[in-house]
Amino acid sequence: MPNRRFADGEMVMGRWPGSVLYYEVQVTSYNDVSHLYTVKYKDGTELELKESDIRSQSSFKHRKSQSSSSSPSRRSTSRSRSRSPGRPAKGRRRSSSQSREHKDDKKKTIQETNIALLVLVLFKPSENNTRRYNGEPESTERNDTSRITLEQKLKPDLETERVLEQYSLRPRKEEKKKEEIYSEKKIFETIKTIEKASSKTKELEFGGRIGTFMLIFFLPATVFYLLLMCKQDDPSLMNFPPPLPALESLWEARVFGVFLLWFFLQALFYLLPIGKVVEGLPLSNGRKLHYRINGFYAFVLTAAAIGTLLYFEFELHYLYDHFMQFAVSAAAFSMGLSIYLYIRSLKAPEEELAPGGNSGYFVYDFFTGHELNPRIGSFDLKYFCELRPGLIGWVVINLAMLLAEMKIHNQSMPSLSMILVNSFQLLYVVDALWNEEAILTTMDITHDGFGFMLAFGDLVWVPFVYSLQAFYLVGHPTAISWPVAGAITILNCIGYYIFRSANSQKNSFRRNPADPKLAYLKFIPTATGKGLLVTGWWGFVRHPNYLGDIIMALAWSLPCGFNHILPYFYVIYFICLLVHREARDEHHCKQKYGLAWERYCQRVPYRIFPYIY
Repeated sequence: MPNRRFADGEMVMGRWPGSVLYYEVQVTSYNDVSHLYTVKYKDGTELELKESDIRSQSSFKHRKSQSSSSSPSRRSTSRSRSRSPGRPAKGRRRSSSQSREHKDDKKKTIQETNIALLVLVLFKPSENNTRRYNGEPESTERNDTSRITLEQKLKPDLETERVLEQYSLRPRKEEKKKEEIYSEKKIFETIKTIEKASSKTKELEFGGRIGTFMLIFFLPATVFYLLLMCKQDDPSLMNFPPPLPALESLWEARVFGVFLLWFFLQALFYLLPIGKVVEGLPLSNGRKLHYRINGFYAFVLTAAAIGTLLYFEFELHYLYDHFMQFAVSAAAFSMGLSIYLYIRSLKAPEEELAPGGNSGYFVYDFFTGHELNPRIGSFDLKYFCELRPGLIGWVVINLAMLLAEMKIHNQSMPSLSMILVNSFQLLYVVDALWNEEAILTTMDITHDGFGFMLAFGDLVWVPFVYSLQAFYLVGHPTAISWPVAGAITILNCIGYYIFRSANSQKNSFRRNPADPKLAYLKFIPTATGKGLLVTGWWGFVRHPNYLGDIIMALAWSLPCGFNHILPYFYVIYFICLLVHREARDEHHCKQKYGLAWERYCQRVPYRIFPYIY
């Protein structure tokens, strides 16, 4: 095995592939099998280079000093030759007269050359001794010589270009400068081609093209199956399949109109000039997008609007009565939005495409999202859908289920189970809106494109699946005692504390690692300039926020009792989702941080569950 010359973390000069230019890079790792170095450029680009393409910085400094030391002697030599101090004054006068004669001869040569070139263009003989103009034979030209213009006669061709190059009267410096510009353009075109090729998504998730094609149909079918099962008197998994309703009963124009009204009402709240404007994380081209943080204000305005409807005795349980129709309307809207997003992404610049949704395969890019941050003016579609219509709609649906339970069972007060479910999930939504700025550092915003996966997830899956416990309790009331309710509340508080404190640590450290309030946190430095926390919650497990999420999901399902597994679908789904996300994060972080991530995994061996996984 050959010995490696350069150590990890060493600053060297790396040659850019396809060019002769060297740039300052940092060695991040070395592959003993392929004998390739992984290096990181200043703009964050990581490439694998051969050892022959890497030079030490000292060798570049040595060459520079040699060239600079030799230049003064050459300048002094040229200066001594031009001055000729020993020549008499007469000789100098004779030299100036010769110079004037030389200039006259040069002008005469230029005139003769121009005349020769003009004659060459107008009367250039061809190989078969037949004059051709504009690529046509002489016979054609004789029949229609009146249409030959002077511009056609003077059109340059290959032979004329050779003559022009031979008798070029441009200064040498100008020619040299033109060659340098041409060389730089060629290098930039090569770099652009390499970057375009490297920006393609090579590793496909979700089962690739076949898997994403199936998910486009499987996800809506899962939502409709869960809602149909909750409507059954016995929602047991043994009662499969549930009786299907008539197709015409699944669609109602009025319901779709209410959904559109809800969506555009939230869009109006989003556009209100209230709340601060913050910058997101830098994109691949270094640009930072601006986001208005007013999600909590939108929630307050929505609460005021709902309160006004209830004051005028609007029956909010209309949502419960037409719940399946609302789900169908939301699914149809999300599909239409996804089609629009993919069509507009075809015209998006290369640097605005999502790293994970640029495979070149229609189905895969349509599902994962082709464009990273689609915007209409300053209106960010992905950021808006991430928190507003679906998340706030989730709370409104829960409230509608609470009112429907009271009406159907003739109760003056909602059940304790329904109160717990509504309270726990209301806390989760309010926390997300209050800490809205934290979402700007998540992979949904920084890495994932906006396609069917996020559009359907934000507008259909979140409001109609996350509210499954409340929907279940309307048709299957479950009585729990106060001690049990107290134990479930403590469990939810523990999960929320882990979730919130872990996310706060991560977001604060990402925003300002030098904050004195974070001085107690220890971290492992990486080649990207960021640090990996090894103390606090992130030194306990690698994804403590996922641990808090799972604990809270369990607390949301426990008020539904243990008669059926259906209310625990959310817990099972959440565990599967977070395990998938954790595996994706592990792969992404290993590529991004290299050896630093391996050191972090040695320090923090458990991923989500301490001492288990």
